[in-house]
Amino acid sequence: MSRCGRSGEGATGIIDGMAFLNDRDRAAVRQEFEKLAGPVKLIVFSQELVAGDLCRQNEQLIQEVAELADGKATVEVLNPAIDRERAEAYGVDQVPATVVEGSRDYGLRFYGIPSGYEFGNLIDAMIVASTGEPQLSEATRASLAALAGDVEIKVFSTPT
Repeated sequence: MSRCGRSGEGATGIIDGMAFLNDRDRAAVRQEFEKLAGPVKLIVFSQELVAGDLCRQNEQLIQEVAELADGKATVEVLNPAIDRERAEAYGVDQVPATVVEGSRDYGLRFYGIPSGYEFGNLIDAMIVASTGEPQLSEATRASLAALAGDVEIKVFSTPT
């Protein structure tokens, strides 16, 4: 049973009998996952009472994606109301949320369901987390090194 409160279906249960990813998408993701250099952990924060449908859909999508990584990706589902310390440690204060970790926490977070244009960013985040090295040009690295402090970047998108 997931911590979001569902029972009677497995962690890989399909909502309404439909998978998020079709065969072509699964093949493309498997090909991208050939770039995974190490293990990736996907930590999903879900809470049935707050956003049940979105949480279930997010859990399903993340589980489908992890299953395509040939054992290099694991999924852990937490409820921020129950697992408060973990939620605070990750800075997660809303659901659904997904943390993407490699050998350490690089601060990669997705709020909401990473579908549509954000789906590619999820796959890229998993690859980067698995390598521990962002794919940035030297000019970009130099610009980032010149910043006076940490910068938090948030990207907002809406389904179309």
